Amino acid sequence: MNFVTDVVLRRDPQDLAVLERTRSGERRPHTFGELADRAGRLAGTLGRLGAHRGDVVLTLVGSRVEWVEVLLACFGTGRVVLPCTEQLRAADLRHRVAVARPALLVADERNRPVVQEADLDCPVLYLPDPAAYAAEPERWVELAATDPCLLTFTSGTSGRAKAVRHGQRYLAGQWLQALHWLGAQPGDLVWCTAATGWSKSARNAFVAPWLSGAAAFLHDARFDPAQRMALAAEEGVAVLCMAPTEYRVIAGRGALRPLPAVRSLVAAGEALDRETLARWHEVTGLFVRDGYGQSETGQVTANPLGADARPGSMGRPLPGVAVQLVDGELLVDPATVPTFFLGYLGEPAPTGWWHTGDRVRQEPDGYLYFEGRADDVINSAGYRIGPFEVEDVLAGHPAVAEAAVVGAPDAERGQVVRAVVVLRAGYLASPELVADLQQHVRERTAPYKYPRVVDFVTELPKTSTGKLRRTALRGG
Repeated sequence: MNFVTDVVLRRDPQDLAVLERTRSGERRPHTFGELADRAGRLAGTLGRLGAHRGDVVLTLVGSRVEWVEVLLACFGTGRVVLPCTEQLRAADLRHRVAVARPALLVADERNRPVVQEADLDCPVLYLPDPAAYAAEPERWVELAATDPCLLTFTSGTSGRAKAVRHGQRYLAGQWLQALHWLGAQPGDLVWCTAATGWSKSARNAFVAPWLSGAAAFLHDARFDPAQRMALAAEEGVAVLCMAPTEYRVIAGRGALRPLPAVRSLVAAGEALDRETLARWHEVTGLFVRDGYGQSETGQVTANPLGADARPGSMGRPLPGVAVQLVDGELLVDPATVPTFFLGYLGEPAPTGWWHTGDRVRQEPDGYLYFEGRADDVINSAGYRIGPFEVEDVLAGHPAVAEAAVVGAPDAERGQVVRAVVVLRAGYLASPELVADLQQHVRERTAPYKYPRVVDFVTELPKTSTGKLRRTALRGG
C-alpha cells in the first residue's frame, strides 16, 4: 500500500486538493497534480539532506500547504513523519529529538528562533524555500501495512511524553471514521481546525477528506470565533471538525451564525454540554456529533451520521470495533481497530485488549458516556496535558519546593491547569509570584500548558508511602 499512489495519484490531477487561506488573507487553491509533483521533489530534497526510508522527519510547520507536502513526501517514500505543534518550546523540541532521533527537522521560517534556541543535533530545512523543490522527484515505493509512517506524542501523564508509532494501515484505516462519522462526500470542502501537531489533524485535515473524495481547507491563523464562522460561510465549508471548546466559545460569545453549506458538524476530545449542542442546533439546524479516540487507537466511537447527537455521549463503537467495560474502564480489541498503533517507540507492541485508562458508562441503547480519566491527564480546550511536564518545569523555579498539577473545572475550556505549590523558605505567596510562575512555565514549555490557577499550600497530600494524592487536590 501507499497513500500517495492509492489515493493522491488516483484523483484527477486538476481536482482541488487543498484550499489555503494564509495569515495575510491570501487565497491559494492547490490541485492533486501540483501536490504530487511538489511532494515528490521535496522527497528528493529530504534524501539529499540525509533523510531516507525508515528515518524520522520532524515537522514544525503550521496549517500551510507545505505541511501537507512534507507529510506526503514522507508517506509515499517510507519515511516516518513526526508532526509537532508550533507552540512547542525549546525544551519540548529537545525532548522529542532525544526520543525520536530524527534525521531531519523541517520547520517554518517563522520558527527559526525556537529551533536555534533548542540547539538540536540534526540538520534543519526551513520552508518556504523554492530550493527545497528543485530536486528530481523521488519515486514512490511499495509499503507494507505495518511499515511505520507516523509518530505522535502522548500527554505524558506519569512521566515524559512517549512516542506513538503508527503504520501505513493508519492512513488507509481512516476510511472507517470518514464514512460513519466525518460525513464528507465528493466535491465537499472539509475544515478540521486542529493544530498540525495533534493526531486529529494528521488524520482529519486531509487524509480522511481525500479518502471521501473531498478537498481540505487550511487556515494559518489563531482561533478567532467571528473569523472562523465568516470563513466557513464564505468558502462553503460542508464539513466542520472543531474542538468542543471552539464550539462552546463560538456559541457563548455571540459569533454563531447560519452556515448554509455545512452538512456535518463533528467534535472529539471531550464531552459537549447540552446548552452548546442546543444552541448550534437552533442556529444551524445540525447537531454537533461527538466521537472518541486516543493517539494510540485512532477513532473508535462516534455519534453516527443520520442520528441526532446524544448530549454528553461519545456515541457508539464504530461498525466492527469491539469494546468492553471492565470495572468501568473502556477496553478496546486491537484486532478490530484498523488504525491501532504499532507500539510505543522503543517498546514492544501491546498484546491483548487495550486498556484506554478512560472510565466510561454505557446506556442500554449502547451509547457510551465519558466519566473521567483513570490516570491524571488534563483535557483543556482539546489539549491533553500530562501533569508531570508542568510539574517538572515548576520545580525549576527558585521559589518552588514542591508542586503538583491537576485539572480544575472551567466553563469554556472544560478544564484548566491548576498548580498547587509549596514554597521554599524565604518566599511569600503573592499575585506577583503567581504571575512569575505562570510566565516561567510559558517560557519553558508549550504555552497551553501554563497553570491558569495557582494555589499555595504548606504541604501536599500524600499517601503513607509518600505518593501524591491527586484526588484530594482535585477536590480542593
